[in-house]
Amino acid sequence: MADLIFFTGPMDCGKSTLALQMDHTQRTGGRLGLLLTREDRSGAAVISSRLGLQETALEVNDDLDLWTTIVRRLTAGERIDYLICDESQFFTPAHVDQLARLVDELRIDVFAFGILTDFRTELFPGSRRLVELADRIETLQVQPLCWCGQRATHNARTIGGRVITEGSQVVVGDTVGVDDTVPAGEVAYEVLCRRHHRLRMSRAVAQATLSPDPLPFGQEPLS
Repeated sequence: MADLIFFTGPMDCGKSTLALQMDHTQRTGGRLGLLLTREDRSGAAVISSRLGLQETALEVNDDLDLWTTIVRRLTAGERIDYLICDESQFFTPAHVDQLARLVDELRIDVFAFGILTDFRTELFPGSRRLVELADRIETLQVQPLCWCGQRATHNARTIGGRVITEGSQVVVGDTVGVDDTVPAGEVAYEVLCRRHHRLRMSRAVAQATLSPDPLPFGQEPLS
């Protein structure tokens, strides 16, 4: 029996690294598979990890029918035992339906990797459909940290270091490290705990105000 498994977690929890490791493990076990991705941070049709690992992948776009694509490859004599789907939050619900059909009718294992929610804390359509259809959902155990040291659970979009909560759901960027700086006007992403995401308190804002623990209700410090 084949399975549709959704591996999820916030940014910086090692999803792409695990996707590549999963492919390596499957191939070592004598199986053959296909890598799929969409809107990788590198801008190319690859699965890339922040650790420096990367592999060429098939780029998924709105017009690509995954069922037809895989059936054509199988008909041409290609062997496909499994699919690795990175950045699966960007897949459309139709793509996820096609993946489920490949699992059920062709017995191809599908390992999907992606984040659940966007910078507005709203579910990505692809992730929502994966939650609805997956045989199993696995939360990655690597836990990224907010700048305050607490477990990071929310993905924040920043411009010039300031958290923004409006705009297109999909804007490709990369995450900001402890010592990184991002030019004003350039989109970046940062993982925050719920509290600091709600307060729109990014690392840069906290450093600028010299107040890692702002007062509640917008109060000003006492003079």
